[in-house]
Amino acid sequence: MPPQDMTTAASPSGGAAPEHPGPDRLLDSLQHQVAVFARRAEQTRLGGVGQVRNSMDRAAYLLLNRLDKEGPMGVKALAAGMGIDSSTVTRQVAPLVDTGLVKRTSHPEDGRAVVLQLSPRGQARLEEVRASRRELMSQVTDGWTEEERDTFCALLTRFNGSLAARQAAYQPPQTD
Repeated sequence: MPPQDMTTAASPSGGAAPEHPGPDRLLDSLQHQVAVFARRAEQTRLGGVGQVRNSMDRAAYLLLNRLDKEGPMGVKALAAGMGIDSSTVTRQVAPLVDTGLVKRTSHPEDGRAVVLQLSPRGQARLEEVRASRRELMSQVTDGWTEEERDTFCALLTRFNGSLAARQAAYQPPQTD
């Protein structure tokens, strides 16, 4: 077991968590662990292993991943699906287009509209990064059972969904 310090301990104060924490102590511990996770994820960028480590930033990965999963789409649809401004997507997509990972094409039904599409180069790069990140997740959870990995993934997915729903509820509608 790794040594506990202020960044790994189960309680916000750095000590061991009480055996039966009250709701406030448990929520304090949860918010602390989320903060530690966010810092560690940013420090390592959860980029993977080997030469691919740290080679694709979070925004690029999420954009490429969405285009891969959902297919070609316009900036507004991409922004809406990611819960961010169209201007942010436009800014984040520009270097992906410049490096040939994403291509702009005419909309199949409205030739005046532009859609973003993962290029073959972008697809290959995304697969390389996914494989590296999969290996990192394998290494980080090496001592875990398949059930523990499944439970953690399900809870993290649920947690992220709750955060997204909360964010959506507090955002004013976009007007473009």
